[in-house]
Amino acid sequence: MKRKQKIMTLVAAGLLTGMAIYGICQLQNRQNHITLEFGMFTGSNWDVAQANGFTIIDKAIAKFEQTHPGVTVHYYSGIRKDDYSEWFSRKLLAGEEPDIFMVLGTDFNQFASMGVMKDLGSLMETDTDFDPEKYFTSAFVNGQYESVQYALPYETVPTLMFVNKTLLTQEGIDMPGEDWSWDDLYEICKKVTRDTDGDGVLDQFGTYNYDWMDALCSNGGGIFNKKGTEAELTDVKVSEAVKYVRSINELYNGEKISQEDFNGGRVAFMPLTFAEYRTYKTYPYKIRKYANFQWDCLTMPAGSRGGNISQVNSLLMGISANTKEEKMAWEFLKLLTYDEETQMNIFYDSQGASVLKNVTESKQMEQIVQEDMEEGDTVINGKLLGKVIEEGHVEPQFKKYEQAMALTDSEIKKILEEDKDVDSNLKILQRTINGYLIQ
Repeated sequence: MKRKQKIMTLVAAGLLTGMAIYGICQLQNRQNHITLEFGMFTGSNWDVAQANGFTIIDKAIAKFEQTHPGVTVHYYSGIRKDDYSEWFSRKLLAGEEPDIFMVLGTDFNQFASMGVMKDLGSLMETDTDFDPEKYFTSAFVNGQYESVQYALPYETVPTLMFVNKTLLTQEGIDMPGEDWSWDDLYEICKKVTRDTDGDGVLDQFGTYNYDWMDALCSNGGGIFNKKGTEAELTDVKVSEAVKYVRSINELYNGEKISQEDFNGGRVAFMPLTFAEYRTYKTYPYKIRKYANFQWDCLTMPAGSRGGNISQVNSLLMGISANTKEEKMAWEFLKLLTYDEETQMNIFYDSQGASVLKNVTESKQMEQIVQEDMEEGDTVINGKLLGKVIEEGHVEPQFKKYEQAMALTDSEIKKILEEDKDVDSNLKILQRTINGYLIQ
């Protein structure tokens, strides 16, 4: 009997010891487990329809968690782009900002100046597997503020020139080449702009939505110096761009051209983003817009002092300056922005372009884009797309950029609309902007 009791006591003690050890292990596992919070919004950053916004991220998370046992990546779904800044601000005020997060272009300068994002310099320098040269230059520098890298690019879109090929053919005009110029655009606009029905009113035009900033980028100019301390509006490259756009607008005799005119096939050229190009080249969106004429895209026309250069915008991602999981946050940021498989998925499930040269310039990219288009539709060449992105124009990042740019754009549009003298009014505007920048 005593022997039996002794055995039962030993068994009970063993069970208690086992349970204690199990409990300690579980506690240690919980203590060692890492949860990374990721901030993102739903939908497209480029304001086009997107059904698979979460697919790329979900695939990346699954891959990351598989290769990093004990790490979970969590994000809140359903946050719209329009609500994202407010959602992030609330998290920031509560001290609950995500470890890694998407950064809207309108928020980047403010976040960088406030110290919200971690300086990535040391992480990049000490990581022997990381090579910044793999990124397109324009996309990479988009994440810099005062020469400090605060974010990495995730997705990018250049601006291209949308061409109504049907209208050009009807007018006996050949499709311009990739190295076309301002003079070429002007001559085509002059030829196609006319009254087609004889009612005395112009109803066919050369351009829609081609503005002074499009012209400035292709004339080698910029609005501000690199530090954002002064405007450069009296530079001849700026005045030439504004005067050039005025010369084209004068061809239209004051007629207001609308999106409907372009949709109806009555306009030859319109700038659009690569995201719009991909969206409206595929079903079902193709049948909703631009279905009654053939169209394609090419580079922007070059000014005499520039090249076939256009604006490039990138969706950025950064790491919180307050993250407690710097190493893991960096690894996940790299997976999203630097991993070629993840970046190739952008062409499968989004409308932008990869920020990596090898991915965007690949034949696989061309095959993916071709799958979504009709047989016979031409696909933009990977090398050409890469060239447009690499050489793209990026404005300097500084705290007051958004406000200064909005004021500059508004005043230059007034100069064009009210037929004011370009040179004298640009001088006045420069003094106004410089006064604002030094406040």
